[in-house]
Amino acid sequence: MKQKFSIKWKASKQPRKQRKYRANAPLHIRRKMISTNFSKELRKKYGKRNFPVKKGDNIRIMKGEFKGKTGKIEGINLKRLRITIDGINRTKKDGTKVNVYFDPSNLQIKELNLEDGKRRQALERKTGKVEEKNGSEKNEPKPVKDTKIETKIKTKETGDKK
Repeated sequence: MKQKFSIKWKASKQPRKQRKYRANAPLHIRRKMISTNFSKELRKKYGKRNFPVKKGDNIRIMKGEFKGKTGKIEGINLKRLRITIDGINRTKKDGTKVNVYFDPSNLQIKELNLEDGKRRQALERKTGKVEEKNGSEKNEPKPVKDTKIETKIKTKETGDKK
């Protein structure tokens, strides 16, 4: 049987192969596909261009019928790779309201939901800065690994042989 998803696949000009890659991608790769770019302020603050979105993030719509509107993320559909935003919906002919799905490429993150510790660590990996819950910034120096030279010096001082 032919393999549905290849980890080694890099890129192709053929749209059918691009669609196949996206459609058959496992969840851990789909999460990266749902990334959205940062606003200019967040780019300066975190030193990153984009980041995977999460429920509760404050988003601004950059393209389409709802361009310029902002809201919080209500839900993320990893199967369809689409995002719904709170308060943005369409009214059907029978009067019911339906959520509008957005592609992550048409959105911009204005404010992050930093309640998750792993998410804070992911931002910290690049810059070493993380915003505290009270709004102040916290600088944490990255731990320095012992090099071979330092370990040789330590052994000479203590007299132990390695």
